[in-house]
Amino acid sequence: MGAERKEQADALLGELKRQTAGRLTVFLGAAPGVGKTYAMLARARELQRQGVDIVIGIVETHGRDETQALTEGLPLIPRKEMSYQGRTLQELDLDAVLARKPAVALVDELAHRNAPGSRHERRWQDVMELLDAGIDVYTTVNIQHLESLNDVVHQITGIRVNETVPDALFEHLRDIRLVDLPARELIERLKQGKVYLPDQAARALRAFFSPSNLTALRELAMQTVAGHVEADLRETRAARGLGILAIQRHVLIAIDGQGQSEYLVRAGARIAERRSAPWSVVTVDTGRSAGAALHADDQARRPQPVHTTVRMQQQRLLEIDKAFALARDLGGETEILHDTDVPQALLDAAQARGARSIVIGRTRERPFARAFNRTLTQQLLQRGARYELTIVSTPQARKRSRWLSGLRGKHLLPRESLLVLLASAGAAGVAALAEHVLGLRDLSLIFLVAVILVASRTRMVPAVATAVLCFLAYDFFFIEPRFTLLIGAHRGVATVLLFLAAALIAGRLASRLRMQVVALRAANTHATAMQQLGRRLAKAADLGQVIAAGAAVLESTLHAEAWIRINEDAGPAAVTNRLTEKDRVAADWAQRHGQESGRHTDTLSNCAWWFLPVRSDRDTLGVVGLKFPADATRPPFEQRRLAESMVEDIGQAALRARLVSELEAARVAGETERLRAALLSSVSHDLRSPLSSMIGAADSLMSYGGDMGPQDRRTLLETIHVEGERLDRYIQNLLDMTRLGDQGLTLKRDWIGVDELIGLASRRLQRYEPHVRIRHDIPADLPPIHAHPALIEQALFNVMENAAKFSPPGEAIQVLARRTDQGRLRIDVSDPGPGIPEAERKRIFDMFYSVERGDRGGQGTGLGLAIVQAIIGAHMGSVEALPGPGNRGTTIRLTLPWGEAADQEADTHDTPR
Repeated sequence: MGAERKEQADALLGELKRQTAGRLTVFLGAAPGVGKTYAMLARARELQRQGVDIVIGIVETHGRDETQALTEGLPLIPRKEMSYQGRTLQELDLDAVLARKPAVALVDELAHRNAPGSRHERRWQDVMELLDAGIDVYTTVNIQHLESLNDVVHQITGIRVNETVPDALFEHLRDIRLVDLPARELIERLKQGKVYLPDQAARALRAFFSPSNLTALRELAMQTVAGHVEADLRETRAARGLGILAIQRHVLIAIDGQGQSEYLVRAGARIAERRSAPWSVVTVDTGRSAGAALHADDQARRPQPVHTTVRMQQQRLLEIDKAFALARDLGGETEILHDTDVPQALLDAAQARGARSIVIGRTRERPFARAFNRTLTQQLLQRGARYELTIVSTPQARKRSRWLSGLRGKHLLPRESLLVLLASAGAAGVAALAEHVLGLRDLSLIFLVAVILVASRTRMVPAVATAVLCFLAYDFFFIEPRFTLLIGAHRGVATVLLFLAAALIAGRLASRLRMQVVALRAANTHATAMQQLGRRLAKAADLGQVIAAGAAVLESTLHAEAWIRINEDAGPAAVTNRLTEKDRVAADWAQRHGQESGRHTDTLSNCAWWFLPVRSDRDTLGVVGLKFPADATRPPFEQRRLAESMVEDIGQAALRARLVSELEAARVAGETERLRAALLSSVSHDLRSPLSSMIGAADSLMSYGGDMGPQDRRTLLETIHVEGERLDRYIQNLLDMTRLGDQGLTLKRDWIGVDELIGLASRRLQRYEPHVRIRHDIPADLPPIHAHPALIEQALFNVMENAAKFSPPGEAIQVLARRTDQGRLRIDVSDPGPGIPEAERKRIFDMFYSVERGDRGGQGTGLGLAIVQAIIGAHMGSVEALPGPGNRGTTIRLTLPWGEAADQEADTHDTPR
């Protein structure tokens, strides 16, 4: 209580002293150029609007226009000119400011060194005089100029700052304002010349203004401001007689010298370092240490054996000294607390330091103290409700805990106990029958078989119990003298002991073998299930197939009903409809929070389903529900781990399917854009010729129709008719290509025979070009193709029309269809025309490339080979131009995949239509 009153008195005295002198407001920055002067001037203008008498003592704008603009309208005290070595220097006119005696004076650059001949060597001394005169001062300073941080800044930047400000000046502090700017923005301002001149900026970027230096200085500035804010709060609350609040995350480490104190210091230091918090190490002396020390001195004066208690106290003091030395080396504070109440002493120390966390080691708790809540941990939890208590387990404590847990695990379950008794009794009964009926004398093997039987069905502890019971039964019932545990002959002793050793060894080996078999069986089940799931998911082409495959494998492996929902796509509607409202709420919760819910969990456990989230690296894709039989217990650990692994693989497959879908959409979108560009090019190029012919013929009929003969009019009408049919064909092609809508090139695939597809394109061509001869070579055993029939027909029509246009009169074009060795469909359209030079064969598929013999020669083909390439590319196929048969003419080769299930249909000879 006396310490608290003294602290309150000191706080009141300091508050009274600050009220009689001027108050200091510091605008603190991590580096030059963050905007400290700008922020100070902005605050000054606010105070001026509030009627505060404020003047500018000295402000350095460094030529920045936006800063200079803020000085306009503020009263300015002219600077004092001083001559030094032939130069005129301008400094703060301290006497003029004192004579003016404003309420607030603005004094920029607190760490500035004044010109020789000034009253004070440093500007901060001028500020001190202004504060003593009762004038409030607003000033600016960078973090590297604080005296206490000079060495730290030198370690960070490698630059020693000579102009420093003593920390004692901050005792007059009324307010501290952090002016911060991210390192990237500050470097950008420096490059723009807003901080230094270009040559100075280049040097600064190479030295002080590196991103790592600026980041470290920002952290240092924030810690400094936080420290002053907490100190101000502590003084204010102390002056009012209030308790201390923990603002900073101070860590208090308590040691007792009972072993592993240095380990506890290192662990607590790491905790404080991760939190960037100050820390200290304390120990509580209850008076026994002093007594032990006096006793030790007395023993030293009188040579005689040292008492064990005194030796233990000496070891404790030595361990505490070593721990304190280590703490000081690591940067922590140390203190010995004197109190008989250890928990209260620790809580008082935490309160005095404003600590939030108390770190203690795992204590050796006595059962009596634990029963009456008198252990250190229990008392700290009861009394220190507002503190975070961290209990660090030392290596010795962990070793002791593992040993105790091992002992606790070595007990028999009721089922195992019954099996041990039955096996031992059964072995004794069988041995008695064998002795009386069969006349056997060596009965140890019967008991050994019982031990091996129990070991092969349980674990080591029941096997050992069976071996001991069988040993006792063998000795009691079958070794002379019978019905006693005595052994009459030395040979009998050896037999019984060897039997016990053999039983124990055989039991251990059998138990270990059984555990290995169980582990291998579980691993094999896990691997088989994951392999089966992997094969099914590898065949899944889209999200729907991933969901179907995953649900099927989950049901067959886990023997539970499965339901999967990913990206709003769910499993079978029949299963979805059976989900109750409670089940849907649990499923939504699991997906939203990325955690398990439902049955066998602690969240919404009343549901009949167990819901697991389907996660990806970035988010939660969906949820998987498993419904076990109503009478089923909680799934064992191995089954739960298997379910979680399978759900993880399903999530990866769903993510892969989504990425494949997105890539397919992007590829189709790209082909769509190419197709649209080709359409526009074709419209602008190919529709102009028939329109011009029709308009010219119509104009001739209108102007000169009366003067023309019947033959001339008929010729013009035929021209209009032919060009109209040609234009109709172009427009029909355009309609075929654009009737899919504005949503892009959507491939609505269907099964169609190759002969039917080629026949449709051939009949369409002969309807427009009756004189064209077409020769087909299509094997009858070709399976159907899974494609968009209208698009593939359009591509074939364009290629065949192009071949017909360049074929000599009376010559036939050839259409050949084959199945390649790679299992793809190949369609060759050959013409006996002039052919295409080898250098131009790849370029004829370009949208704006044209040659006299090529795709757009003569009257053009309408859509052109560029559109053909877009259609075939959207089907994952390819188009290429080759020499014709016998190196005569040209062959356009179209290569297409059969489709998703072509191989299966080829094997079953089933042709879905």
